Amino acid sequence: MNPNYSLLLHGFEVHSVEKIEQALSAGIDPNGLVDGKSPLTELIEMYYRSPQFSDCVSCLIQSGATCHNQALLAVLLDDAAMLEKIIRERPGVIHDTLDIRCAFTPLMGVTLLHVACEYGLVKSATALIQAGADIEAKAAVDSYGFNGHTPIFHTVCQHRNHGLPVLQLLLAHGARADVRLSGITWGKGFEWETTVFDATPRSYAQAGLLPQFQRNEQDVYTNIRLLSAASNRPLPANLNVPNEYLQS
Repeated sequence: MNPNYSLLLHGFEVHSVEKIEQALSAGIDPNGLVDGKSPLTELIEMYYRSPQFSDCVSCLIQSGATCHNQALLAVLLDDAAMLEKIIRERPGVIHDTLDIRCAFTPLMGVTLLHVACEYGLVKSATALIQAGADIEAKAAVDSYGFNGHTPIFHTVCQHRNHGLPVLQLLLAHGARADVRLSGITWGKGFEWETTVFDATPRSYAQAGLLPQFQRNEQDVYTNIRLLSAASNRPLPANLNVPNEYLQS
């Protein structure tokens, strides 16, 4: 592999705008295809979630990368003004559905609000909700009857609990915390693919305790407490967090 492309992927992996800029300055084509994917597609599909995600998207766009779906781009940039202008011109865009390959919670047959929630984009999520986006919109269901999840599922089991602000936003606007699915498949098509059966937002949050999710125990139970309170489900006073047995 071109060493500059390796640098670009490393920049994506750690959400380093500096490394991405170095790779692009070294001659990486912002619209060039590697294994059939553009750099922007690679960034969107893979890697962890962080506050620097939109800066990485912006870096690619400023370097000439193209995105044909301007509403999606506005969300990924977390650019509320751009998104609001698009919604004024085409109000129905908040109900459009998209298919995006995603290394974590599925983004197949989802709305822009699902996308904003997956990447923890508070400004975009707020703009969409204020414009009337359906906070209970359902993603596509697969051939096994799995998924069909609402946006809240994208917020409850994020790396370093990056989705917490959007989770709080959804709950403040009345999002249901007691939705139940036949199952939801995390990491569909990747080597860490995991199906959580009979999934609710609480059980999906708790799936973060599985080793492949690599989530922090305290973050998992922070979200479980929030979701339990939102659905009027009492919890024991002592949840044993962090787990004393595992600490010994």
